[in-house]
Amino acid sequence: MPVKDQGAGLNRYRIIPRVLIFVFNREEVLLIKGAPSKRLWANQYNGIGGHIERGEDALSAARRELAEETGLKSVNLWLCGTVIIDAEPDSGIGLYIFRGEVSSRQVIPSHEGTLEWIPISNIGNFLLVEDLPFLLPRITIIKPGDVPFSARYYYDKQDHLHIDFTD
Repeated sequence: MPVKDQGAGLNRYRIIPRVLIFVFNREEVLLIKGAPSKRLWANQYNGIGGHIERGEDALSAARRELAEETGLKSVNLWLCGTVIIDAEPDSGIGLYIFRGEVSSRQVIPSHEGTLEWIPISNIGNFLLVEDLPFLLPRITIIKPGDVPFSARYYYDKQDHLHIDFTD
């Protein structure tokens, strides 16, 4: 189908593509504590990630972001979920969530924040971005070959986040 027939006109709902990566080492997950100067999630813990750039697919973007923010390369990543986030009336975020396993905990510091290996059993003791308490239980149990989960986030008139998982 030619580009002109793709239906990507300005009168359509659009998404900004992003990746979010969670790397595990045994019973710990690598999270990044946002730098105090960050506009979004300052001093809060999140997975590794960022935007998918033009010319990248989601897996390539996840590998690039992981290498840029942690120094980790050659990590076997697999898609464990997708989330559509309704952020504006005409646009949102398309979030591709990946998981990987590593045998070494050695990472390279990032200007994005402080990298920390967090025990899954203690995750509730950390200031997490608002969706992680709902995402991490699903990501923790998913295995390669499992069907990825699907979810939709939206905000009500009081700007409270709602999360609907498709089961």
